[in-house]
This record gives sequence, C-alpha cells and structure tokens, in this order.
Amino acid sequence: MREYNKLKGDLGELRAVNYLKKEKYKILETNYRNLIGEIDIIAKKDKFIVFVEVKARETYAFGNPSEAVNRTKQYKIRRTAEGYLKEKHCYDSPCRFDCIEIVGDKINHIEDAF
Repeated sequence: MREYNKLKGDLGELRAVNYLKKEKYKILETNYRNLIGEIDIIAKKDKFIVFVEVKARETYAFGNPSEAVNRTKQYKIRRTAEGYLKEKHCYDSPCRFDCIEIVGDKINHIEDAF
C-alpha cells in the first residue's frame, strides 16, 4: 500500500509540473528537501517564487485534498521555504504558497493558498 501511495503521489506531482509548465511557470526544483522538510515543487512566475504543495486523491470521499494542508503542514512548508530562500540567496524575492489539488482527472490550482 505504501508503494502504491508513493507512486500515486509521484504521478500527481508530475501532472502538477506539466500543468504549471503549460501555465508558463518555470520549474526551479521538484521534491526540494532540507533539514526541516520537503516542498513538492518550487517554481517561478513573473516576479514570484512559488512554493507548491501537491495533494492527489482518487475521490472527494475524505474532503478536498487541500484540507490536508493543515496549520502544522503550512508551518513546516514555510520554514522549509525560508531555508530554500537563504540557500539560494533570494531573501528579497517575493514569494507565495500555492496548493494544487488533483482529484481524478481534475486539477485545481489554488494560488496564495496560505
């Protein structure tokens, strides 16, 4: 089951990357990790560095996928993003945090999700 979930997550992230490219985002990193945590996708569009959390589900049986990005998860993503910005010397770059929900064949991109 764990391998199945990992594969499903990887496929969801690939679909999200392809979607973002079509929307003219430049992909900077995928599965970025540091000592604090992981960010699924880091992209750039216009002047913004965009940190993207991807949540893929087969159905809405457990609610909207973005609901899984709770305060604790948001805090961890923010801290991981701070580490990325320091590592890349991008302190002054405007950034935002998006969520991409994938349910079945539908993709919902929530800009500035948190």
